[in-house]
Amino acid sequence: MNKRLLSISIIAWFLIFSAAVSLQSVAHSHNSPQAQAFLAKNTIPQNIQIAIVFVFAAIKLVCGISMLKGANWSRFTYVSAAVIEYAYLFLTFPSKLVVIQWSLIFAIIVLFLFRPAANAFFASKSTAIPPPLP
Repeated sequence: MNKRLLSISIIAWFLIFSAAVSLQSVAHSHNSPQAQAFLAKNTIPQNIQIAIVFVFAAIKLVCGISMLKGANWSRFTYVSAAVIEYAYLFLTFPSKLVVIQWSLIFAIIVLFLFRPAANAFFASKSTAIPPPLP
């Protein structure tokens, strides 16, 4: 059994923390005039923007917790969802430079998630189908 890599732990906790921050910001966005002004700059209706943030935060939270447990599907799910999220952000977010910076951080995360050592860790944790009962 392979021990969880420090890089996987850091990434997983980063995802959990960023999901928590996103959920907290969504919870307080209705009461903040600055958040309302920022959301108004986007062409997407505010309620849809909030729902999108909530969905991606939930995905990050589940993937982060699952990565800590060694679930191989979690890294593929996170990468797929993040690609969709960053494409959406690049098309709709007012500050493209911020999205580019976030995308660079995402690229570094992907490199660490798919290194040979990470592949070995996730492969060792994958659940095999148990044999049928007699």
